[in-house]
Amino acid sequence: MSQGIQKNSEVIFQRNTHFLSTAASLVPALQQHRCPALSLVNAVPDASQIHGWRTDSCGTPAGLANREFGPGEEIVVDLGTHCVGYFSLRCEAAGSPPDAPAHLQFIFGETPAEIAEPFSDYDGWLSSSWLQQEDLYLDVLPAHVRLPRRYCCRYVKIKVISTSAKFSLRLSDIHLMTVTSADPSALENLNHPDALLGQIDQVSVLTLRNCMQEVFEDGPKRDRRLWLGDLRLQALVNYQTYGQNDLVRRCLYLFAGVTREDGMVSSNLFMKPEIIADDTFLLDYALFFVATLADYIEATDDLTTQNDLWPTAVRQMELALERVGKNGILHDSEDWWAFIDWHESLNKQAPAQGVLIYCLKKGRELAQRCDHPRVAWLDQQIGRLDAAARNELWDEEKGFFVSGTQAQISCASQVWLVLAGVGEEEFRARIMANLLTTPPETGMNTPYMMHHFIDALISVGQTSRAVQEIKKYWGGMVQAGADTFWELYDPKRPDFSPYGSKLINSYCHAWSCTPAYFIRKYGL
Repeated sequence: MSQGIQKNSEVIFQRNTHFLSTAASLVPALQQHRCPALSLVNAVPDASQIHGWRTDSCGTPAGLANREFGPGEEIVVDLGTHCVGYFSLRCEAAGSPPDAPAHLQFIFGETPAEIAEPFSDYDGWLSSSWLQQEDLYLDVLPAHVRLPRRYCCRYVKIKVISTSAKFSLRLSDIHLMTVTSADPSALENLNHPDALLGQIDQVSVLTLRNCMQEVFEDGPKRDRRLWLGDLRLQALVNYQTYGQNDLVRRCLYLFAGVTREDGMVSSNLFMKPEIIADDTFLLDYALFFVATLADYIEATDDLTTQNDLWPTAVRQMELALERVGKNGILHDSEDWWAFIDWHESLNKQAPAQGVLIYCLKKGRELAQRCDHPRVAWLDQQIGRLDAAARNELWDEEKGFFVSGTQAQISCASQVWLVLAGVGEEEFRARIMANLLTTPPETGMNTPYMMHHFIDALISVGQTSRAVQEIKKYWGGMVQAGADTFWELYDPKRPDFSPYGSKLINSYCHAWSCTPAYFIRKYGL
């Protein structure tokens, strides 16, 4: 089934042509919807807003019919909601015949800050090419223009950079043609009696929809890739909303289709010009291949896919177990990386131990479905790692699990070892109660980590508290004006970015869409 090898930097990959052809057969059709500009707005500094800006309405697109634009003049259009797709408008000359090209600049923003703060001030460590802007030169007018790149935005700033002294421009028919593989007819509307939870559900669903393209993207602005950690959470929401399970299946086959020489799946994939596995490997993300496959099989009972991908799932568990020491605990060293959360000071040993036990249990679910002899092996490994976590990582005096040589206490360690089912339910419930009353200094930074916190609360019967936390955290984003949920949200640090600038953050991000999963699955 394999066809040759592929080399990225110093990493050698193997390609499985059967898996890749299966994935290719599952490419979804993209649905399109015309989203016209709703209004014209100005961005206004406002310290009371989370990112320091608000928008004020200053007209309608219909009012542009008699308006002419010369060099240096600009407008900002508001599409009324977060959109992903292709931007179009009509430009025509006013005055004398155009004797020079017209030069326009477009800046696309998911938030008001992106169209208000100059991109020239950007000083983050991610490439500035992720900042959404485009320059257009029109040699012939009038012209109906459709920009070639796909954009992700609610706001579009259109600035006339240059014409000539003899003519100006009129702008009309401003719209964006949205694209998504989500089928809106499959979605059951949720008329929730709690208005805020209803809003949170709607924003969650829009977040997922805008990330559903030819694969489940992590974010339609950045990175526009298939990441395994995001895929796992998107798939869970998909089962409760759009039910486009073939898209989950496609993504699983893609990951299994290009693996490292030793069989490890990459953390993420590039889709163009062909399927390319990134040379970034994360212990927790590789293990989530097992969990995502188990969740998919539970939702679909697709035995063909289970039989095809089971060996890939087993290999992820085997590779992770190679990092476990004689004491049953994952080695903590500089030669590995687990993601867990965007947190500079977070020690990953204990939370990664939790992820490993959690995913071994997911692997056992798969093995039990097909009465595989690996069940006994998995039971042995789970028992060994569970006992080690209690013996080596638990601090009875502090009432928390500790991690690393500095015995760090973090939210992530407690959450993941609770989700792993370490100890009896009463023991786990006590940990979560301690976490709520005495939160550690090393907290949580992302909606991704918050998802697992909510999941852990529900797992110990703290459902009402889970609802409170959803309304506080995701509801905080809604109340701050979010149309889709953000990659990062810390109300105490509104400008927080692990990349050095809030302008490069993603404001429609896959790992943030999970409230709809909790609300719909558990009837919250």
